[in-house]
Amino acid sequence: MKISYLYEIVLFILLILLQVLLLNRISFFGIATPVLYLYFLLKLTMGRNFLYVIISGFLLGLTIDIFLNTPGMNAAATTIVAACRKPFMNLFFEKDEYDDFVPGIYTATGPFIRFTILMVSLHLTLLFFIESFTLFNLPATLLRIVSSSVISILLIFALDSFIFKRKRGEQV
Repeated sequence: MKISYLYEIVLFILLILLQVLLLNRISFFGIATPVLYLYFLLKLTMGRNFLYVIISGFLLGLTIDIFLNTPGMNAAATTIVAACRKPFMNLFFEKDEYDDFVPGIYTATGPFIRFTILMVSLHLTLLFFIESFTLFNLPATLLRIVSSSVISILLIFALDSFIFKRKRGEQV
């Protein structure tokens, strides 16, 4: 149990450093920015305490806000996504796969893909609408949401397949 907390702390720190030092400096055509720090919330075990997930999501967003000098936008979006995590997991994953089950591309491919698309899309929708705080330039905001979501989802799938390689001979 303590190893999983240590793993989560290391993942938390590495994802924040990767986002702040590298990914936020990348902008595709001035529209899309990859967001990878949400991967932390996706990889928490299904049986994790709800309050722990909410606090982790808030701290994740707050840390990103501190480094990027954005006044609470990431904290708000990440906290809302963390609160929606449990109902979304109930929607996509079977109930018997709880407590120690870690969703991943190799453990439950279809549900993980749908879960990731929904979580990333919700997070980026909240983030960009909080950032723009207007519906004046709706097409540009929607373009940013869709393009950033596609790039972020592809990055999350690539990272998940890179980190959690399928063991030889394992049947899924």
